[in-house]
Amino acid sequence: MTLMQLREVWGNRPLIAAAVGVLIQDEQGRVLLQRRGDDGLWSEPGGALEPGEAFLTGARRELFEETGLTCPDLTLLPLPEGLQDGPELFHRYPNGHEIYIVGMRAHGTLSAAALEGAAPDDSGETLELRWFPLDALPDLSNNANRASLNVLRARAGLPPLPLAPTPPAPPVGNFLMELRRVIGPRPWFAPGSNVVVTDDRGRLLLLRHGHTHLWTLPGGSLEPGETFAQTAARELHEETGLHATHLEPLHMFAGPEYRFTYPNGHVVDFVSVLYRAHGVTGTLTPQDGEVMEVGWFSPDDLPGEEDLSGELIRANLRWWRTHG
Repeated sequence: MTLMQLREVWGNRPLIAAAVGVLIQDEQGRVLLQRRGDDGLWSEPGGALEPGEAFLTGARRELFEETGLTCPDLTLLPLPEGLQDGPELFHRYPNGHEIYIVGMRAHGTLSAAALEGAAPDDSGETLELRWFPLDALPDLSNNANRASLNVLRARAGLPPLPLAPTPPAPPVGNFLMELRRVIGPRPWFAPGSNVVVTDDRGRLLLLRHGHTHLWTLPGGSLEPGETFAQTAARELHEETGLHATHLEPLHMFAGPEYRFTYPNGHVVDFVSVLYRAHGVTGTLTPQDGEVMEVGWFSPDDLPGEEDLSGELIRANLRWWRTHG
């Protein structure tokens, strides 16, 4: 199911769009922007991921579709620069569709002359392509573009562009459950966060989930308008009763290897940021009904992979063992 197919049954109501923005600079530091077909304003290339797609794959695809160009050194920006999230990234398209953009930013370089070979596809998304100096940018389409270009402006020592006002984020509910009533078990993105909590002996906190009976990290799904860090803090407190003074983003996990099928048959493509909790306070209190058991595990004493809740958690734990 694509985003446009979902719109046919969801209507204009806000959706969380897992998306990637592509920042391309030339040898003069200018940024490549496209004039959009929907509103006539300018933005960096990019767009929503397709189910099962990784961010870098999506970045390469979107760049080629919207410009006809390929960028050999295209890479994802490191965290936290690379993260897109928060209520400021709300956008209402001219057709009335509303989204909260979450995801990553990619960056690469091309020569200014590369634009001579540009050939956008015939979808009408791209009306014009042009290089712009970071201190002389045109009217931009939305806050996601402004926030992305502010990353480059900060690197160049320039002040940030002001963001346009956006409506307040809706109250936290159960967005994914509401979406499932419409799409059924079909694959869809589940942006969210997981949290590494360690004790003074360096042991890792794991939770045995009440539904799967498998071990997992504290964490869960992002709600519309939330940041990944806010999701991490909320889920940590809900599932364990603990608070973190600071949550440090460690790594983004996304791609086809992180598809997961729940016992009820619902299929999700996880888009998940792993955080490390610092300054943890509170009394460990497992969430009633959601968490059936808690345990503290040393790196050499973790549950077997068959006892972990899917490839995302396995990858989270491999990252923790490798990086400490």
